[in-house]
Amino acid sequence: MESKKITDKKKLKLAIGLGSTCSGCDIAILDLGVKLLELIGLADIVFWPTVFDFKYSDLKELGDKEIDITLHHGTIRTTEHEEIARILRKKSKVLIAFGSCSCFGGIPGLCNLTDKKQIFDAVYGENLSVANKENIFPEEKLLINKNKSITLPHLFDTGKTLKQLVEVDYFIPGCPPPMQLIEGLIPLMKDVLGGAQLPEKGTVFGSKKTLCDECTLKKENKMISKIVNPVTAIVDPERCLLEQGILCMGPVTRGGCEARCINVLMPCRGCMGPGPETEDQGVKMISAIASILGVKDEENLTDQQIEDLLSGIKDIVGTFYRFTLPDALLNRKVKERR
Repeated sequence: MESKKITDKKKLKLAIGLGSTCSGCDIAILDLGVKLLELIGLADIVFWPTVFDFKYSDLKELGDKEIDITLHHGTIRTTEHEEIARILRKKSKVLIAFGSCSCFGGIPGLCNLTDKKQIFDAVYGENLSVANKENIFPEEKLLINKNKSITLPHLFDTGKTLKQLVEVDYFIPGCPPPMQLIEGLIPLMKDVLGGAQLPEKGTVFGSKKTLCDECTLKKENKMISKIVNPVTAIVDPERCLLEQGILCMGPVTRGGCEARCINVLMPCRGCMGPGPETEDQGVKMISAIASILGVKDEENLTDQQIEDLLSGIKDIVGTFYRFTLPDALLNRKVKERR
């Protein structure tokens, strides 16, 4: 009866927009399989440039709030990304940050460790595989003829999250979002169609617990004496990875992904973002490591021994802020110093 009731009603209008992205989030939606048919039965797709031949002009022609639900994935990296994000907000009743890049900045957000000039110098100047004797760099304007030029997208010095630009209604994290969270869009759509009360604004789709709370590996609260490489380490398949010296972001990461990485004995990288009670994922994890990393007579260690102890952490920012740098306290401090 419920499905018949829905088909009698007008279908929703769904948009899927993007910023700087690998489009893994697009693939994750297509991976819904049979559920994708149910989703399409509830909504007409009015904008999805990755999959269909939609133009930005098609989006601009839609009326304000004409789109019922928009999924936005990707980091905001250029003026074009920003323009599209603002248009989508204006045209949408419900705007959802979809995937780690839109929610927290994602891996493209690691660009915040540098700036545009340094990137251009590295790619177009210092790169050994590039011959650029004339020092030609990307321009913001393209000259068509003597009397006409067009403005090209401008690359920002830093990557931004969607919520740093516009108001976001809901967040679906993950790189890409787990299938069960994407399937959760279907009951949300039914609620929109039926006029039911929607979740509170700002709701993050996922668990209200950390990944550690959902992990089935045995935890004994033991100290660790060193950080080991998960690729070369001999891993006990029943013990907590962190207690084996493998850096796992589970203690500070939101659950809801069904621990799919840990189930194949790969440590969590934190793509679901900070846990419900965590403001800064990286700071919290560094604190957690500091509390369990220790050796006998550590107060008597030399500087070299301490350095050797910490050498297992090869890339602090890439490890602890892999998906969340633009949204982190650290990123705000870097901006202030600039």
